[in-house]
Amino acid sequence: MAQSSAAPPKERYIPNGLKFAFGGLAGMAATCVVQPLDLIKTRMQLSGSGKSSFTVAGEIVAKEGFFSLYAGLSAGLLRQATYTTTRLGVYSWLFDAYRERNAGANPGFGTKTMLGVAAGSIGAFVGTPAEVALIRMTADGRLPQEQRRNYKNVADALIRIVREEGVLKLWRGATPTVGRAMVVNAAQLSTYSQAREALAGRVPDGVALHFCASMVSGLVTTIASMPVDIIKTRIQNAAKGQSQLSVVTSLLRNEGVLSLWKGFLPYYARLGPHTVLTFIFLEQMNTAYFKYT
Repeated sequence: MAQSSAAPPKERYIPNGLKFAFGGLAGMAATCVVQPLDLIKTRMQLSGSGKSSFTVAGEIVAKEGFFSLYAGLSAGLLRQATYTTTRLGVYSWLFDAYRERNAGANPGFGTKTMLGVAAGSIGAFVGTPAEVALIRMTADGRLPQEQRRNYKNVADALIRIVREEGVLKLWRGATPTVGRAMVVNAAQLSTYSQAREALAGRVPDGVALHFCASMVSGLVTTIASMPVDIIKTRIQNAAKGQSQLSVVTSLLRNEGVLSLWKGFLPYYARLGPHTVLTFIFLEQMNTAYFKYT
């Protein structure tokens, strides 16, 4: 009797719950490294001056102390726990769902872009409250003492915003936040996947490949998303009662169109390494899962 050929092994997938958890943990780990760059970027976006990122960093350390560079870290971690967990988890889930329906074929660049847009918009809406707290906490040190909000941590920030301004203020600037996330994720997730495929075979697989693909992704994302990010930052830090339209028109009228790319260096210095570290941590967690389960 002829021996029947063995069926090919079924491709293994990471459970959806772990995809979300791995995405959030990777983003939180990366934030612990790049939080000072995020703070410098926010200060430059809110400033009307043309100071360099090095000047701004020096002034922060001189006036507020070295550890002030980590102001708002709790909000940054919560943002990653909500926004990044959701966007990377949703993207991975949609990516795998596409492959299952198309006999294991990877989606094309256009499809990856649409998956990134969908994942980013959902994640941004979920993460907007933490984003509002983060912007305010990182911006607080530039204000005169009597105007500072002096939030103790992200929980205190969220509670006080609800109590003093109403629960809907937690989603202040949600529209540009979602818009920014759509741009960021359309560029970041799709270009990372595309760059990784293009560099495979040219760059050694592993951390080196993840690093190169992430740096390409980070550069494209920075150029595309900075204008929306600056508008979002100005709106979320605006004084109570100031309309979103007046914030945008004042920015363009007083500082010009090129101000939409103000703080390019710290933005890329933050986004590039954050992208690199997030994807490296994520890839290592995925590898560990397949290795030990």
